[in-house]
Amino acid sequence: MAIDDPVQPRADAPEVPEAPAVDETTTTWRALRPLVRRLHFYAGVLIAPVLFLAALTGTLYALSYPAEKLMYSHELTVPVGDTAQPLSRQVAAAKAAHPDGEVTAVWPAPEDDATTRVLMDSPSVAEDRTLTVFVDPYTAQVRGTLETSGDALPLRAWLSSFHANLQLGETGRIYSELAASWMWVVALGGLALWVGRRRAARKALPLTRPNRKATGRRRTLSWHGSVGLWAVTGLVVLSATGLTWSTYAGANIDELQTKLGGSTPSVSATLDGGAAAGGEHAGHHMGGATAPKPGGPDVGIDKVVEAARAQGVDSTLQITLPAEGNGYVVKERDKQFPTHLDSVAVDPADGRVMDTLRFADYPLLAKLTRWGIDVHMGMLFGLVNQLALAALGVSLMFLAFWGYRMWWLRRPTKDRALSFGRPVARGTWRKVPLPVLLPLAAVTAVVGWFVPLLGISLVAFLVLDVVLGRVAATRAGA
Repeated sequence: MAIDDPVQPRADAPEVPEAPAVDETTTTWRALRPLVRRLHFYAGVLIAPVLFLAALTGTLYALSYPAEKLMYSHELTVPVGDTAQPLSRQVAAAKAAHPDGEVTAVWPAPEDDATTRVLMDSPSVAEDRTLTVFVDPYTAQVRGTLETSGDALPLRAWLSSFHANLQLGETGRIYSELAASWMWVVALGGLALWVGRRRAARKALPLTRPNRKATGRRRTLSWHGSVGLWAVTGLVVLSATGLTWSTYAGANIDELQTKLGGSTPSVSATLDGGAAAGGEHAGHHMGGATAPKPGGPDVGIDKVVEAARAQGVDSTLQITLPAEGNGYVVKERDKQFPTHLDSVAVDPADGRVMDTLRFADYPLLAKLTRWGIDVHMGMLFGLVNQLALAALGVSLMFLAFWGYRMWWLRRPTKDRALSFGRPVARGTWRKVPLPVLLPLAAVTAVVGWFVPLLGISLVAFLVLDVVLGRVAATRAGA
């Protein structure tokens, strides 16, 4: 064959496939994936105990709703009678049973078989608690008395505090804020790793269900990923709404919400026409209000309820008695969907409605905040909401268990009982392209400042990683 002749391909030569085009998104993810894996690893090992504890206490809290209906059925329910007694008579019965208490609010029976709640400030209960007297609306007889917090009876009130701070006061709130700060990071990081792993597989693998044919660590990973995929949306919602109660991130959220014009409005109840203070979380605990001074003009609670109902405020009422210089405030407290939270302020002297506030007039951000909080508390969709919260809590506990099991199964020498799993490789951040790394670092810094416990713990992870790297390098050199 002449040197200038073109080389002819052999007839039996395999066809060389054309080189695939480089997918920039895929390349970026390949660089980011080890970094996400390392962050997910540290969070899974070090933060998982906090997440497990938050999931356990949250599950118990969610189940306390049906439990308290059974435990306190005598106080909560009555046989349905023919005619309800005037509300003023029911309040008088509660006052006669507890003359040392000062009535601050009244919650008329929301259903035919429910009791009326008369809330009192009393020296016999703690400052952050209320003495609640349960009155039969048909006979005006007292059914019982319980120490409550907002609408929560003793069981749910205790579990709510246990979930929020482990009954350790303000110091204990750090645990719940740390859990809320990291839950969305762990959930979204796990989602990215799971979807990326499935896309990289040579054959199509199920995303939404575990691979029952797998064994060992792959089987555990399959369950971890599939259940996490189903739970990720709920976990992110719980994380975001949980941060609104937190000490440090919660303050930043409140400030941002105010600047964006999304603060929760409050009906004006001052007799001189001034603005009344209020906030999104103000209604979670009763207390602070005082009854009107004796001898002052007062049309009575029955006339006040009539005036409120005439304005369409008639769904599951909460009547706050006036303090000095303020009028009555009548609010709807039906937080299920559709939400009824309209409110009016009534002048005690003549029963005139001074101000009206409709939930429909709330800013959109305030509505979203209200709904998010009520979802977190298991109120928005009633029993369905509470069972969904319990399922999320159980799922998170299993996710933490499976994570530790995978770590254990990765141990380098299975014959050593105290040998644990290997971490992913260090130095992965160096592989991330600079145009991606710099914005990512900037966003991480901003989020770490806005959610302080996330930022502080992330710095601690970095310090720990550097120390472990130094130790490994020293051992390798030796």
